[in-house]
Amino acid sequence: MVDLLPQALQRWQAVEAEARAHFQRSGFGEIRTPLMEPTDLFCRGIGEATDVVGKEMYTFNDRGERSCTLRPEGTASVVRSALQHGLLTQGPQKLWYAGPMFRYERPQAGRQRQFHQIGVEWLGAANARSDVEVIALAWDLLASLGVGGLALELNSLGSADDRKAYRTALVAWLEQRTDQLDEDSRSRLSTNPLRILDSKNKATQALLESAPTLIDALSSESRTRFDLVQQGLTTLGIPFCLNPRLVRGLDYYCHTAFEITSDQLGAQATVCGGGRYDGLVGQLGGADTPAVGWALGLERLLLVLDEAAKADPVGRAAQVVTAPKPDAYLVNRGAQAEQAALVLARALRSQGLTVELDSSGSAFGKQFKRADRCGARFALVLGDEEAGRDEVLIKPLLEKGDESTWAIDAISAMVDVLQSR
Repeated sequence: MVDLLPQALQRWQAVEAEARAHFQRSGFGEIRTPLMEPTDLFCRGIGEATDVVGKEMYTFNDRGERSCTLRPEGTASVVRSALQHGLLTQGPQKLWYAGPMFRYERPQAGRQRQFHQIGVEWLGAANARSDVEVIALAWDLLASLGVGGLALELNSLGSADDRKAYRTALVAWLEQRTDQLDEDSRSRLSTNPLRILDSKNKATQALLESAPTLIDALSSESRTRFDLVQQGLTTLGIPFCLNPRLVRGLDYYCHTAFEITSDQLGAQATVCGGGRYDGLVGQLGGADTPAVGWALGLERLLLVLDEAAKADPVGRAAQVVTAPKPDAYLVNRGAQAEQAALVLARALRSQGLTVELDSSGSAFGKQFKRADRCGARFALVLGDEEAGRDEVLIKPLLEKGDESTWAIDAISAMVDVLQSR
């Protein structure tokens, strides 16, 4: 778990602002749910046989001896909230969220035990076109942030009956080869065999190359649906590749499953993943309701954006991760000047300008060094001499130009100068 300091937070806020605007244009409304939920919500929603529930959740009893869990993901909480507040009686719901999640995993670059996600959930969306729209929403958001090297991996997990038939075939095939499985995969064979497909063990991966695939187990209806998803993506010009081993880590997925990766970190790193989960609302006590959604990890995304910014220092990613600079730095010294500077800074800020006011009282030379370091385009200079004449000096810092003197109450004129490009 790490602290987020002001400079880093500016980058986070830039990503969140872009996401918020992106979602609003597509008709998604923000929802905020508690960090802590009853443990049973995640056991029923995610699946007790998953690694998330079995190994990774932060679970404890409160003083009322109720089992509580810090949320490990956002979908179950959003569905619980929609049911609790009767949102689904009002028709389909297009929702998005952002916030911290918690899993007891091995900390690594881009993933701490407290991590942050942005996600969308479209509850009540049944047809294949909604899958395409949700995938396009993620793809276009990442592209708008300047993430390069994007690749979309796609699979269909089929219906519950499809997965049941496939599970039987896969277990039968693997039971004849248990001596070739790694220890973790052997333990999953009786609890969650589909997760073996996601094994990171190279020997197991090589073995699975000849295993039965989910695609082969799909019913004609599931195949037709998956074909429509692929056709929709092709219509939108979003390239994809089929990955028959892609199953995602949570039990609630069905039909479409996908991951979007980027090569900005050197290898294809997953930055977004999701899919369809038509059974989850029913599992949590509601009427059967189709749904589709995704989530992306902010920490991983920011690592990707940093690399994209290095590759193209003037590109969109660089604009996102570069902290905004003040419009002006107000250099001031002297009792009368300091009072006048306080009034001037407030007046300029009320006009929408970002003005950093030096409050050190140190020598002008030191204040100008701080002005240069902060990247402000202009320095406003106020000493007692200028204050006595009700004037302020404007000095360009980043570009060549002449200094100019202005009446201290000529706010509109100064705003025009400070906003000029």
